[in-house]
Amino acid sequence: MNMIIFDMDGTVINSGFAIANTVNYVRENLGLESLEKDFILENINDININSAEFFYNEKVFTPQIQELFEDYYSKNCLVDLHIYDGIKKLLDNFKSDFKFCIATNANSNYARKMLNHLEIDKYFSSILGYNDVEKPKPNPDMVNVLLDKYSIKKENAQLVGDSTKDTIAAFNAGIDGILVNWGFSNYDNEKGALNSVEELEKKIIEKFYSR
Repeated sequence: MNMIIFDMDGTVINSGFAIANTVNYVRENLGLESLEKDFILENINDININSAEFFYNEKVFTPQIQELFEDYYSKNCLVDLHIYDGIKKLLDNFKSDFKFCIATNANSNYARKMLNHLEIDKYFSSILGYNDVEKPKPNPDMVNVLLDKYSIKKENAQLVGDSTKDTIAAFNAGIDGILVNWGFSNYDNEKGALNSVEELEKKIIEKFYSR
């Protein structure tokens, strides 16, 4: 059995509108000025920054920040939500040969709601969020849970995501990680990021069908 683990936001679905609006809603309630959507999304995945400090001028995510974020996001996470071009076709093409799972640093309850809304939740055997493990990505907890749950050998698994948090989580779990460049981050070619779903299909074929 082979497994492909997908990050969700910025990889499978474009949820940037809701994420940026939620960040700005929290900032507004904290008396901070709004930020540009692209600026928010480019920095949301940056592993080198303290997100609480960067976005909200706090050392940690306070209960107030968490409550504001969850309240707004829960009501608006389906607004302007889209599947990235080619993703549904990829899932259809490979569904008989793979166990597909989601590993997202979002709350898994919202993840299920969003994937269900887009009618693609049926493709994923498990949907794990930060709330389902002790530590989110770049820690390997989610990956390890999924490998153990379905008794998948590490060489038979791959993680696909648009953040270095994803590829580091894959590395920390001992599986292949693929970085994609159609999401929220903007990588140069030196990082080897894939620019299209077609390139991802080729990578999958190379790893799993050429051995």
